[in-house]
Amino acid sequence: MLPTGNVNLVNGFRKYFRISAAVTPIQRDIVFNIRHQVYCEDLKFEPERTDRREVDAHDSNSLHCLLQSADQTAQPVGCTRLVFARPDAPDYLLPFEITCAHTLDRNVIDPARLDRHRIGEVSRLAVVAAYRRRRGEARQVFGLDHGDYGAIDQPRFPYVPISLYLGAVALAAHNGIDTLFVLTEPRLAVHFARLGVKIRQIGGPVMHRGARIPSMLKVPEIISDLKPSLRPLWEHIHAEMALGVLTGPKRPVAPELPRSEQ
Repeated sequence: MLPTGNVNLVNGFRKYFRISAAVTPIQRDIVFNIRHQVYCEDLKFEPERTDRREVDAHDSNSLHCLLQSADQTAQPVGCTRLVFARPDAPDYLLPFEITCAHTLDRNVIDPARLDRHRIGEVSRLAVVAAYRRRRGEARQVFGLDHGDYGAIDQPRFPYVPISLYLGAVALAAHNGIDTLFVLTEPRLAVHFARLGVKIRQIGGPVMHRGARIPSMLKVPEIISDLKPSLRPLWEHIHAEMALGVLTGPKRPVAPELPRSEQ
């Protein structure tokens, strides 16, 4: 059960968090440092780097979403990215197309046959340790469970992961992306459904930092089918993302890769 009271969700979010498109070099460095904390230092998925920036080749085709605390310290909270396809480079594959090459059900959907201008992938979602606060979450990129919604008499809302996903959807909407792909834990489909979001499995599971399922979301459906209680929060996040899209670079800016990856 989602909390009731449309205004309360927005007020609650704005009280504790601010979200933005990471379009400046400083903002992108914050994103890459969050990823380093989570993927390199905490979870050991990637090797640690002296500059404490976790970047890869896909960042040159990505826009990033940054979540920070709303107070004057603007402490980093989390991030995610929207990876664009490259219609000018037919051999370039989105990350999930590489990871799930042998598990995708191309009878359901074949990404290679889609308009590459209008597809993207949500990936590299990361939340700093202070916000992965529940016991047993130290080895997870972020936490989301039924308990995050509270009880009927004391509802609450999982602002951090949901706002990051909505931020990525907003970036997609602002950039003409109709179809989003994502590698998710199996349990996340249940949570998306609670928000009114339809997520469709498009292949078998793959072992990628744990069991992951390739899934597809339609951006217009996400926007039209959101629960009414979520719509004001979506509109706020959509507007915040627009500020970055309008004032930031027209094309994603590639980060400087470590020498070992150049």
